[in-house]
Amino acid sequence: MKASQLFDLPKTLPFEVFFEADKPVWEWLPLIKVALENFDFSAQDSLKDIPPGVSINGKVYIHPTVNLPPFAAINGPAYIGAHTEIRPGCYIRGNVIVGEGCILGNSCEYKNCLLMDHVETPHYNYVGDSILGSRSHLGAGVILANLRLDRAEVKVKTASGLVSTGLRKFGAILGERAEVGCNAVIQPGSILGRHSVVMSTMAFSGILPDNHVALSTERTSVKPRK
Repeated sequence: MKASQLFDLPKTLPFEVFFEADKPVWEWLPLIKVALENFDFSAQDSLKDIPPGVSINGKVYIHPTVNLPPFAAINGPAYIGAHTEIRPGCYIRGNVIVGEGCILGNSCEYKNCLLMDHVETPHYNYVGDSILGSRSHLGAGVILANLRLDRAEVKVKTASGLVSTGLRKFGAILGERAEVGCNAVIQPGSILGRHSVVMSTMAFSGILPDNHVALSTERTSVKPRK
């Protein structure tokens, strides 16, 4: 599955050269680190008024319009775009790219992930080794699991069989405007198409097509979204 089938990288992010639209979408995950390694942090006007409870370590770019909370931990490398809101207790672990107008929620954790514009992850979410397309949304308590219990390579479950990714850590990839309901767990290597929905409390695995709703873990309950 090509990246272009799920989303378009926003023009607001200065990393277009690294993320090619015709690549298999999971090949973007290792490129997050590469993109940040090649970003000139010293040439950017970053936020100057840092609340005393916010810990920032390493190379971090924070746009001056970002709303910082009373306390949070931000470890670089990381890029956080304009008008993004960071809420109390947010933990950024490194290799994180965040676009414009996003919400990084209270008590949420992020590592090796790419969030495009206007992504909302407001409450108690884990986002690891994942890509979230513009205007996608995670309900409270959603976990994007990124490691198999046996720690083996993560493979993508397609209609024609399993596809190797070469990745041991691979969370989820959400297309533009995809929605995940509260307390759902998205299993490693899952891909949600544009405008797709996973209902609350599910443990979803596999590929959910564009404009479809997953109602339970049974494939027969995946239906077109109205």
